[in-house]
Amino acid sequence: MALLPVADALARLLRGTAPLTGTETVGLHEAMGRVLSDDLKAQLTHPAFDNSAMDGYAGRHEDFAEIGAELAVIGESAAGRGFSGHVGPGQAVRIFTGAPVPAGADAVLIQEDADKLPDGRIRTTFAVGKGRHIRPKGQDFNTGDVVLRAGDTLDAGRLTVAAAMNHPQLPVFRRPKVAILATGDELLPPGSIPGPDQIIASNTYGVAAIARDNGALVIDLGIVRDDKAAIAAAVAEAQAAGADVLVTLGGASVGDHDLVQSTLVESGMVLDFWQIAMRPGKPLMVGSLHGMAVLGLPGNPVSSLVCALLFLEPLLRHLGSLPRRDRSGQARTVTALAANDKRQDYVRARLTRGGDGALRAETFSRQDSSMMQVFAQSDCLIIRPPHTPAVDAGALCDVMILRQPAV
Repeated sequence: MALLPVADALARLLRGTAPLTGTETVGLHEAMGRVLSDDLKAQLTHPAFDNSAMDGYAGRHEDFAEIGAELAVIGESAAGRGFSGHVGPGQAVRIFTGAPVPAGADAVLIQEDADKLPDGRIRTTFAVGKGRHIRPKGQDFNTGDVVLRAGDTLDAGRLTVAAAMNHPQLPVFRRPKVAILATGDELLPPGSIPGPDQIIASNTYGVAAIARDNGALVIDLGIVRDDKAAIAAAVAEAQAAGADVLVTLGGASVGDHDLVQSTLVESGMVLDFWQIAMRPGKPLMVGSLHGMAVLGLPGNPVSSLVCALLFLEPLLRHLGSLPRRDRSGQARTVTALAANDKRQDYVRARLTRGGDGALRAETFSRQDSSMMQVFAQSDCLIIRPPHTPAVDAGALCDVMILRQPAV
């Protein structure tokens, strides 16, 4: 099977899936980052009454029209405790921000523009027009207005307005379920004491973090030994749990001990493709098992994480109706880069920002796909398309941003 270009592989992966249609209702505190499944109408009018935008005095604009007018202060209007009387000619009411504007008043004179007189009256020092410093009833929205739309991703601003619309709970699309399966006789969970031929399993935690960061619920199937029956049992567990995506870590190639692909095919998986023209991450597997998407990631930690960012992240955002996450950017290389071969290369690099504000990418000297420390220190991946010629230091290159530079 010929190596598939990265862009073609991603397009085929997304083309073979559709956004989830299941919905649920969640409370406001649980709704951050979720996607509305229905339009949201206001259940009340906001503001519910004309209110003051400033601390000052409410009165008739005719009485505030000339500097030096003297007015009798007949009461007070505070938030939650309005003035129940009526403001007549030559009168004013002390008012505070958010308080109801009393009947008869149509303007607010801010307190800085009023001199207090010894007898309790005020004298105006600034002319104020009709409606000044008053927030009219319904200025924000009215009962029945559609304020938020289906497909909106809920953030701080949208949650605030949803609460103001008097919605304690919100209808949202359900989150994708991702089952993660690590395979290998050599693997042990963190906290174990490895033997001479064993290593600590780490991929699960990074891939799970990427899944959660993109709105998914994670089902950890644990570590399964290199045994077809054990792998098949774990796959059945993922199906029983209703997983939308099964992510396998390692064992997807065709070596004597790589049993994942063959076990999945025997379980009914339709293999779409495997082996991508990229480095790191060539042995990537994509298929479908009875409606469950299957994404087989390489066993090497860095390869696994790079592939998760390139394929799992957009897949989950597609399934969850989340907007695409744009990691693209450009930076100038600090060092020269050699010519590339037929595979698209993702070169780990550290980002800095120059005095001109432009990003600069300094590659690490070692790029082995097993070196997790280098990946953890990387801020970006320099993207080197197939057959890209060598470039000198200072060349502008496309990058995939992992995190913004600290400085």
